[in-house]
Amino acid sequence: MPGVIASYVFDTGDGLAVVDTGPTSTLGPLEAGLAGLGATLDDVRHLLLTHIHFDHAGAAGTILARVPFARAYVHERGAPHLASPERLYASARQIYGEHMERLWGEMRPIDPERLTILNGGETLKVGTHHIQVAYTPGHAVHHVTYRDGPELYVGDVAGVRLTTDQTTRAPTPPPDIDLERWRDSVSGLRAQDVERLHLAHFGTHAQEPAHWDGLLATMDIDAGRVRAGLDAGQDFETISAAFSATLMAELAAEGPDLPARYDFACPPWMSVQGLMRYWQRRAARPQSVGD
Repeated sequence: MPGVIASYVFDTGDGLAVVDTGPTSTLGPLEAGLAGLGATLDDVRHLLLTHIHFDHAGAAGTILARVPFARAYVHERGAPHLASPERLYASARQIYGEHMERLWGEMRPIDPERLTILNGGETLKVGTHHIQVAYTPGHAVHHVTYRDGPELYVGDVAGVRLTTDQTTRAPTPPPDIDLERWRDSVSGLRAQDVERLHLAHFGTHAQEPAHWDGLLATMDIDAGRVRAGLDAGQDFETISAAFSATLMAELAAEGPDLPARYDFACPPWMSVQGLMRYWQRRAARPQSVGD
């Protein structure tokens, strides 16, 4: 489906950089996009991965197998899964079942020697570019962002915003959702002196308070809806049905094509799973006096 998963390409002076490869199932459109720039995969030298979810990094191993001089950059918490993706793939297959290949395609392992391991806080010299890396957990424990001058490549930590008219929303799939850390990440990112935010889902948006305010507001609303269902003793199916119906109605009010696109980019039932896990883990934490 067009307008759902984005990769970003720029010339570093040392070959092309691709920010988030997308899954192997969308490698064809990525190659077509490169062709429109007069380039091919053979011109790629740097894969800047914001995190290792399939829709962001699934094609990285396939690209590196085809382009022997390229390398990938990834947070230290995600690197072992790229080197040995079997557990990650098996976990995803439990969720998607027979649709796994159609949706995401294969995820090939990457030689650890071809991975640049990131912690956050680094400045990467990539060709003539000096790219600042920030560790930005909340959506995933292995999430980073990349700043290149006035451009900020934000993966999923800046939310899902498929059109400029859509209020930014938080994608909250399991297993790593941590709303407190996500808010801290947002605080740092909104303070950066950049002009543009490049979202994986989807497109380029201005760095402006409304983007971040919308994200934080809908994050709290969505989390509250799931919490209310749990407090009422509802099961996953009941919470998910109500959550999905409300979300899709809100999206439809902002654009007639948004529900279908959003459902592909961030299925509501997955957001419910992630938020249920967040609340259940939070409830299990030891409570100190005064909490």
